[in-house]
Amino acid sequence: MTRYTTPRRHDAQGPTAAIALALLAVVASWRLATGQGGGGTGWVVTPAAPTVGDTIWVERSVSVPAGWQVRAGKLEPGEDVEPLADPAVLRTTGGWLVRYAVAAWKPGPHKLSPPPIWLLAPDGRADSSAAGSASFRVRSVIPDSLREPSPQGMLAPLRAAHETPVPPLVTASVAVGLLIAGIAQRRRRPRVLEPAPQVPLEREVPDTRWLAAGEPKAVAARAIWRVRAALAQAVPAAHDGLDTEECLAVVQQERPDAPVRELSGVLEQLDRVAFASTPSSDVAALSAMARRLARDLAP
Repeated sequence: MTRYTTPRRHDAQGPTAAIALALLAVVASWRLATGQGGGGTGWVVTPAAPTVGDTIWVERSVSVPAGWQVRAGKLEPGEDVEPLADPAVLRTTGGWLVRYAVAAWKPGPHKLSPPPIWLLAPDGRADSSAAGSASFRVRSVIPDSLREPSPQGMLAPLRAAHETPVPPLVTASVAVGLLIAGIAQRRRRPRVLEPAPQVPLEREVPDTRWLAAGEPKAVAARAIWRVRAALAQAVPAAHDGLDTEECLAVVQQERPDAPVRELSGVLEQLDRVAFASTPSSDVAALSAMARRLARDLAP
């Protein structure tokens, strides 16, 4: 029995596949470590090519069990990279999203090391997870062709070729004219008041009617007013602001010939009638005497 042997084939695909898988693993781990990947455990930096001063978003997805919460630490400002706001923790479908907003003020590569991420359990337990680091490169806003940039000098002030005072004067004149026209239009002429109508004076009610109506105090008050008015007209110093005694003292001093004693008696009796509850004097006679004295004192 003859046995045929087939020569063994050496397949080169095995070592090649292993090397490819190893390279892919290295690239994936490098992308996660530098923050350029989109995996669930690494930092994702957007935009991909930021410039100096741009807002750079550094995000990371965190997967936790149901009911757990995530709290991000505050990022401390550095010399070249500075946070623009407090960290944001957003709820997503598969867990939580931790987001930092930063800005870089220097071109070149930068490495950002966020603080640990805290994981809070529903029963009060807490755990922390290493945040790792995120690397990104920032481009300069100055073109590469300009090796040594320097600020330009100040521009000369822009001035009109011809300066003339006519426009300001015309504007001021128009404004003053409009103001004067407005004042003249709104100004009102003073109204001319019509003279007051002549009201005829009523005749004086006789004392007999007041007495018949049971008003002796009104008769006494009118008689006192008549005498005091005559005294104030004859002697200006004996005005109505003085009481009876002071008024008579002034009259005796200014006009010694005046019947001060008679005036004192009449005014005293009239005061009693005006302030008494039941007058007992002859009010009609006292009123007639007061009329006579007032007539005698008239100049």
